[in-house]
Amino acid sequence: MEPQEEAGTARDPEARPPASSPSQTPHEEEHREGGTAPLGEEADGASADGLWQLPVERAERRPECSRCSRPQKVCLCPFLPPHPLHISTHLYVIQHPAEESKVLRTVPLLAACLPQDNCKVKIGRRFSEERDPELSAVCRRSGTLILYPGDEAANLEEFILDSPVYPSTIIIIDGTWSQAKDIFYKNSLFRLPKQVQLKTSISSQYVIRTQPTNRCLSTLECAAVALSILEKNNDIQETLLRPLQALCSFQLQHGAQIRLSKEYLLKNGLYPKPMPKNKRKLRKMELLMNSVKI
Repeated sequence: MEPQEEAGTARDPEARPPASSPSQTPHEEEHREGGTAPLGEEADGASADGLWQLPVERAERRPECSRCSRPQKVCLCPFLPPHPLHISTHLYVIQHPAEESKVLRTVPLLAACLPQDNCKVKIGRRFSEERDPELSAVCRRSGTLILYPGDEAANLEEFILDSPVYPSTIIIIDGTWSQAKDIFYKNSLFRLPKQVQLKTSISSQYVIRTQPTNRCLSTLECAAVALSILEKNNDIQETLLRPLQALCSFQLQHGAQIRLSKEYLLKNGLYPKPMPKNKRKLRKMELLMNSVKI
């Protein structure tokens, strides 16, 4: 689940009409008050109208690599495995529509590392048996898990030790935390599989996007850890993280900055934005400062 950045909206100062000058002649005032523009303004208006007739050149989208979905000039295929990884687990990524258009999304890199039959991306916010019979059938199987943290979620590593049916499928939600929460709680299908979570001490390597807390991981990182546990193969995690590390390294070399988590910024008095006035958002900020799980 990808981290969420709060978008601040800046308002431009309102343009105020120039104050009338004492030296303005009655003739000039007559033009202003009567709504008749002086000759100079008419000429400016005609010039502005002419701009609308100029042809508009649309910016061409840079050609993308068919495998990693990155622009060809910054293709990350050298950091992908030469062939898709051999795994038995089926991975379903439920992607919020807003994630599809983000430039630095991690799901295309994840999908490029795995066999197409074992990694399927479903884009949307609402799912039902009528809309997606395949996903509905997957959610009803006893061997399906959904990765979403919470009080009712079991530790994945502990769960597979005692489970009578070894998991064959795992579902991961891709989006900001608020988007993931909306998808999870407003789709009854996603409460059918066993809910699990990761208990890991690793810090996110997705350092070019702001994380809510120090413990948050990107979608690719969640999948890497979960698949390495389910497949009992630590090399999977290393292989899946390699293109993410390359992506972040490239961005940092070309002007991007390391983003610290909101939790770190708040605790150290470095948060650059004013505290929200909304009580619900303010409460979330307070919980982050006190390291309370939200």
